[in-house]
Amino acid sequence: MLKTLERILRWSTGLMAAMALFTIMWLTLVDVTGRRFFSHSVPGGLELTEILMVIVIFGAMPLVSWRNEHVVFDSLDSVLPDWVRDIQARVVHLICAGTFGFLAYLMTTRADRLTEYGDTTVHLQLSIAPVAWMMAAMLALTGLVHLLFVFVTVPAPHHPEPATFDGGTP
Repeated sequence: MLKTLERILRWSTGLMAAMALFTIMWLTLVDVTGRRFFSHSVPGGLELTEILMVIVIFGAMPLVSWRNEHVVFDSLDSVLPDWVRDIQARVVHLICAGTFGFLAYLMTTRADRLTEYGDTTVHLQLSIAPVAWMMAAMLALTGLVHLLFVFVTVPAPHHPEPATFDGGTP
């Protein structure tokens, strides 16, 4: 079941963040090329980049939490027994779940207000509310990931093997 959940996260939030990052790359290329060779930038390029950055950051949060790839302070782990580390990890996940849940709640109230006021971006007049709703959804999903790990053992973080250099042997 955990493999299925990981696959769902990878193909939803991971793909969304990757596509937004890829779009930022192309938008930046077109914008810089337009400025350099045609003396015109992409209209609303900054606004689009800001929205896409929000998608990258908030879209990646659930997957980063799922893979346990966030920054960790583990200086004392070598001296703590396994059972203490297990309890510590579950307490930390519970605190994270509560924190992300609370942040999701705050973001939904903010999204409600943005919807009510009809706030838009300055140049392109894009509604800001859907971005805030997406942020709230990703915060809630991240909170659910941490809540799951209060009850289920966290999968080991995925660390690819580092590239090695063998001194030029073909």
